[in-house]
Order: sequence, then structure tokens, then C-alpha cells
Amino acid sequence: MSLQSELLESGTPAPQRPWPRAVVTKDAWRRCIRELAAGNATLLGYWSDGEAVHMALIEPEAAEPQPFTPFVVSLPCPDGRYPSVAGAHPPALRLERAIHDLHGLTPVGLPDARPWLDHGRWGRHPLGARQEAPADGLGYTFLPVEGPPMHEIAVGPVHAGIIEPGHFRFTASGETVVRLEQRLGFTHKGTESLMAGATVERAARLAGRVSGDSTVAYALAFAMAVESATGLEAPPRAVWLRAVMAELERLANHLGDIGAICNDAAFALLHAHCGALRERVLRAAAVSFGHRLMMDRVVPGGVACDLDDGGAAAISSLIADMRRHFPELVELYENTTSLQDRTVTTGTLDPGLARRYGAGGYVGRATGRTFDARRWPGYPPYPELAFEVPVRSEGDVDARVWIRIHEVYQSLALLEQCLARLPRGRVLSGKIVAGPGEGVSLVEGFRGDILAWVRVAGDGAIARCHLRDPSWFQWPLLEAVVEGNIVADFPLINKSFNCSYSGHDL
Repeated sequence: MSLQSELLESGTPAPQRPWPRAVVTKDAWRRCIRELAAGNATLLGYWSDGEAVHMALIEPEAAEPQPFTPFVVSLPCPDGRYPSVAGAHPPALRLERAIHDLHGLTPVGLPDARPWLDHGRWGRHPLGARQEAPADGLGYTFLPVEGPPMHEIAVGPVHAGIIEPGHFRFTASGETVVRLEQRLGFTHKGTESLMAGATVERAARLAGRVSGDSTVAYALAFAMAVESATGLEAPPRAVWLRAVMAELERLANHLGDIGAICNDAAFALLHAHCGALRERVLRAAAVSFGHRLMMDRVVPGGVACDLDDGGAAAISSLIADMRRHFPELVELYENTTSLQDRTVTTGTLDPGLARRYGAGGYVGRATGRTFDARRWPGYPPYPELAFEVPVRSEGDVDARVWIRIHEVYQSLALLEQCLARLPRGRVLSGKIVAGPGEGVSLVEGFRGDILAWVRVAGDGAIARCHLRDPSWFQWPLLEAVVEGNIVADFPLINKSFNCSYSGHDL
């Protein structure tokens, strides 16, 4: 019997769609911890609603088709305490620290109890019972490093470019990085607090602003979770238009990343050409959907605007333009020795570490992990589309560039298929019928899988919502891969990960 079957049969079923959820005992919760630590399950999400803690789990990847759906286990915390997962499974560490900051729930056995999102300013747990929390100013103790004479380099939170804030504390021996420790949370917006009690319409707008470069993916994840919770169905044409928007967003971001990585390796020519192609994508999006980033276009129940003949022609022209010019840029990247010298073998991620953290997107796929939420668990219309999930094993900056390159080609093919098969009809269903419900979804953004969990109240408002960015599991891996590299390669490695500050900080 699978872990999923055992836990669901021993627990109390809870009303959640489409994945099963069970309320379990502390013994079953500890069983989950042991399975995670042994590598027999992967942590997909970890959050709280103030009264319980919830873990979304998947069993290890297997040959297609995957035999098990993701599932959620919940542990009530009537005394405000629960067994720490991070004590045995480090990928849960920052999530547990965030749960304590937000809700005041205490993970017993947590190996690192320093605040994470709270920078000593809050004085309370905003999503808990409004209980007071210590406010200790801006003091934060970084982890010590022992060994031969070393020096520290503090970078951020304010950076030289137009970039979100984050602090990086390097400990180096000469030019070699011995340890990198991050301090995030500077872009905390109180998203979950703003969601609680909001109308579905307002919450949808908030979801699309969690991380602006992934506005379509976040809005889609939220919309699908709400639709699962309420039984609302998006019309077929809207489903296909959502895929068009998602692939345009993926194209724009991958082109931006490829150029920026090359720029950090002092090759500005590719940066300029990729920037020009990215601009073409954004302009096509504006013509097609009325907004360069397609913000607020995906909504629960469908999409907010249709695609007319002019928009379809703009996307077709973009595809032709990309197929004409992008291969030349790929050839330039591949045959420029100075670029290869900077990217090959730099910032290499261990495959075992990638599996342990459930790394998604180009970070995971550049290190041999095949997971892609479009393929599995899958969501419409992707099961009807032909596409490949590119995978490499090297795990370095170069591999992460090549995953992006291959995904650009896949997105172009997906766009062609969507335009050719786009059904006719309306693009928005009726209003949401008030009534309690819970829904969960998993959507493949350009960085990786985005999880959304929504609880809808009886009056149709959002009772609770949790949105998990792939960066929660990628930021810690950046710390690991930087070790042993030179300080000057950090910008290059960092850009090859391109983790979201805003998506992480909530």
C-alpha cells in the first residue's frame, strides 16, 4: 500500500478538491516526516490556516503515467504546537519559520528559530490570534563560520540595479566563497492577510501581483483553485487562451533571463538581441490581450478578454520572427568561447540535493529532475498538446541556460498548436455561487511549479489563501551551489536561478 493510501485511510477526510486531504494524528504526521527524510516523498507545499498545519506531498517520480495524485495531510494545533518537519527535512525550514512569524504556531524541534519574514518590526503574529510577538528591532544573527582567516562581504538589501531587495552575506577565503547566507523578507506585502475576507475578484487581482513576472501563472493557479473549490468551470475557449498567455509569459521571461545571464558574463551583444525579442513578445501580448504582462486577464471562471484576428496575427508574426532570429542567438551562445568559459561547470547543483528540495523549473530540470506540472499532474489543455520536457544532467549555469533555450522552442510549438486548435465560444462563465469549499491547484510558471490553496467561505469570500512560489525551494539551493565558486561568479549563478524575492516574501 502506498504512503498516500495509508495516510488517507487512517486520517479523517476533509472537503478539498481535486486532491484528497486528510486530517491526521501526530503519529501519522511524524510518519510523513520520516518518509520525507528518507526520500520516499517530496514536499510540494507547507502552510497554515492558523488552526492547523498542512503539507502537500507527492511520492517520488515514476515512469509515466504517474500512479498517484498529490495529496494533503493536515495536523490540528489546538495548543499552538506541532512536531517540526525541518528537524529531519531541511527543505521545510524556511516555511516553518514563516508559519511561526505569520501565525504564531510553534514547531517543536525546529533547528533554527530565527524569524524569517518578520524583521523585528511586527510586534504580533498577523494571521494568528493577534497575539503579541517580540519586536527586537533589526537585529539578526548570521550563522558563524569557523576555519582559517576569512572575510565577510555584505551585499544588499539595496542593490545597484532596478531589483527587489535581498541581503546576501558572503564569507570568503580570498576569492572563494565558503558560505553564503541569505536574508529575505524585505518585500513582504502581507498578501495572505489581504486575501483573508476579500472578494474573489479582489483576491484574484492580489494573486496576480504576488510576483509580477509570473502574473499569468499566479492568476491561473488561483483561478483553478477557486474553480475546484466552487465547482465553477471555465469555458473551453478560455482554457486554451490561458495556455496562450502562459506560454507568452514563459517566452518573455526565458528570453530576458538568457540575455541577462550573458550580460553578467560580460557579453552584452546577446543581452541586447534577447531584449529585442523579449520586447516583441510583450508587444504581441499587448496587441492580443491589451496588457504587456497580461495582468488581470486570467480570472476565476475564464479570461477577461478574447483574442481577435488581429491578436492571433500578432502572435503568428511573433512566432515566425522568433523562428527566424532565435536560432542565430543560440548558435552565438554555443560558439562563444568566453561565454562557455564562464557558464560551463559554474554553480553546479548536486542532483540529490535537487531531488531532496523538489526543485522545479529550469533549476530542477537542469539537474535531471523531470517534474513539470503541465505534464503531471497536468491541467487543461496541456494533456491534449504535444510537447517535450527538456532535461539535462550537468546542473551548472550552462545547463540552466540550455533548459531555457529548449523551452523557448517548446513554447513556440505550443503557441502554434493553441492557435490552430483554439475553439470558438464564450470566454467567461457565470458568477461564482456562494458556498463553502476548498480547492488546490498546481501550475507550471516559468520558474517552476506554483501551488495555490484556497478556502472559500459560505458567503463566497476568501476565508484563507496560500500561494507558494517555486523560489521557496530554490533560494536555499542557490546558497549551496555558490560555495566553492569565486565571488565574481555570484551574479552569474544568481541570475541563472533568478529566484523571486516578491513571490517568496508573500
